[in-house]
Amino acid sequence: MTYQAGLFAGKRALVAGATQGIGAVIANHLAALGAEVTALGLGAGDGTLDAAVRVKQADVSVQSSVDEALAGIGDLDIVFNCAGIIKRGAEHDLAVFEQVLAVNLTGTMRVCTATREKLKARRGCIVNTASMLTFFGGGLVPGYSASKGGVGQLTKSLAIAYAPDGIRVNAVAPGWIATPLTQALQDDPARSGPILARTPLGRWGTPDDVARAAVFLCTPAAAFMTGVILPVDGGYMVA
Repeated sequence: MTYQAGLFAGKRALVAGATQGIGAVIANHLAALGAEVTALGLGAGDGTLDAAVRVKQADVSVQSSVDEALAGIGDLDIVFNCAGIIKRGAEHDLAVFEQVLAVNLTGTMRVCTATREKLKARRGCIVNTASMLTFFGGGLVPGYSASKGGVGQLTKSLAIAYAPDGIRVNAVAPGWIATPLTQALQDDPARSGPILARTPLGRWGTPDDVARAAVFLCTPAAAFMTGVILPVDGGYMVA
C-alpha cells in the first residue's frame, strides 16, 4: 500500500526550498504520513506549512548556510531538493544567469553532497526537482532551462554514484502547475489558452499533483527506481 497511514513513521526527511510553494506541500505530505520533517528555506514562507514541520533558515547557494542548517540534524531517510528561482526576461544578463544556476543547480548539488553520509547510514533516497524545461528550451529563461537540464543530468549521475551507498536518486519534472509563480500566465488567456490546449488532461496541475508523485518515489513501491525523471505534466510532453 503506497500511501498507508504511518508509512514514514520513524523516518527523517529534509526538504530544501520548503517554506512555500510545491516544497511546502511536499513537506506537509511527508509529515502527514508520519515523517519527522525539517524544511529549509528563506524568510517566513507563505503560511502553508503544517505546524508539525520544523523550519530552519538556509540559502542553498551558500555553503556555510547549508552547513549551519544541517548542524544538529542526524541521519536522514529522505531528502527533497525544491529550492529554485526563475527570472523571466532577465536571465540573458550573465550575473542573473549565474545566480539562477547557483540556486537551482549548484544548490541542488550542494544539498546532495551535504546529506550523502546522513542518507548512507539509513540507505535513504533523494528526489530533485526538474522541469519540463529539462527537456525543452525557454527563450526567456536560458538560466532556468540550463539549470533544470543540469538537474536532470545531475540526477542520473548521482543515481550511479550513490548506488553503492544504497541511496536512490530520482527527480520529478512538473509541467504547468498553478502556483503564485505561474499566476500571471494563468490570468492571461492568450498565454494560458495554448498551454491548456496542448495539455491532454485539459487543466493546470496542482502542487498536490506534484507532491503525490514525488512522495511515491520515496516509498517502498519505488524501491527499484533510481535515475528516473518523472514527468508530472498532464501529458504535455507527449502532446
